[in-house]
Amino acid sequence: MNRRQLFGAGVALLATLGLTGCKEDAAPQAAASAAAPAVENITWKMVTSWPKNYPALGTGAERFAERVTTMSGGRLTIKVYAGGELVPPLEVFDAVSQGTAELGHSASYYWKGKTSASQFFTAVPFGLSTLEMNAWLHNGGGMALWEEAYAPFGIKPIHVGNTTMQMGGWFNKEINSLEDLKGLKIRMPGLGGEVLNRLGATTVNMPGGEVFTAMQTGAIDATDWVSPYNDLAFGIHKAAKYYYYPSWQEPQAAIELLVNQKAWATLPDDLKAIVEEAARGATQVLINDYIYHNAKALAELTRQGTELKRFPDTVLAAMRHESEQVLEQLASQSELNGRIWASMKAFREESTLMQNISEKELHNWR
Repeated sequence: MNRRQLFGAGVALLATLGLTGCKEDAAPQAAASAAAPAVENITWKMVTSWPKNYPALGTGAERFAERVTTMSGGRLTIKVYAGGELVPPLEVFDAVSQGTAELGHSASYYWKGKTSASQFFTAVPFGLSTLEMNAWLHNGGGMALWEEAYAPFGIKPIHVGNTTMQMGGWFNKEINSLEDLKGLKIRMPGLGGEVLNRLGATTVNMPGGEVFTAMQTGAIDATDWVSPYNDLAFGIHKAAKYYYYPSWQEPQAAIELLVNQKAWATLPDDLKAIVEEAARGATQVLINDYIYHNAKALAELTRQGTELKRFPDTVLAAMRHESEQVLEQLASQSELNGRIWASMKAFREESTLMQNISEKELHNWR
């Protein structure tokens, strides 16, 4: 065999071996591909307590849903329903518990009729600040207690936002003493409402979308809602004259994602992680929204004639005293409530020194 024939024979042999190898490698790959299950695309419903496209709260729910879709590559899609579109705003808890929707976006103190422990996880009068609440939930055992409170209802709670410090509320009457609170009909949910009841007011709970009309028609005499950003959007300043501070009743307000436990159990681990990380990101985005837009909205409200008023020290002192009584009574209602309040109160006391020489000093000097 000459050199040219030898070379040709060698090339043919290598080609044959290469093709054989390709066939041998391709066979298990094809089998594995045939055995691999198709990626399932999941669609969940999320009901909320907020009006459609409402600044921060409503749009925050939408942004969370979009983040989940993007992070999951479309494997998990969440359809958001504003309050009243699928269920009424104050029936979100039941909808998730019963499986009408897999998710809910709301505030926990609306569900005190289901479990009294829920009131601890939105806001406690004269309680934790925004950053302290976040730290207690995620580092101080707060989330485990929240999960324990909701477990009997088949719901897993996830922290999904915070409105930061709110305002004391809108009044059509000046509050110069405790006597001025007596007989007032005030929209205020949660533990703050319990305190005002003790001080002679009558409190009611209603969705945010009904607040303006109730104030305008005189159905209520005063209301809290959130803070300048949301209050300006509702136009409450057109129905009330005085805007009171500080927000003794909600020094922060945590927002919750309610997850149906049975639906949660069906998710693969990576999608569970995506939901949790999307919620963590949504929390920071909501905080940023409120800090930025509250500053601008407050300036606009005062420009339009809103009168800022501070509650007198004597009134605040009475509110604080009654708040402690309400919280101790709530803690005594169950062993779980007692553990929640003991944990939260201990962290509040532990954190006070650091806050006094850091955040408080900054704001005082500035």
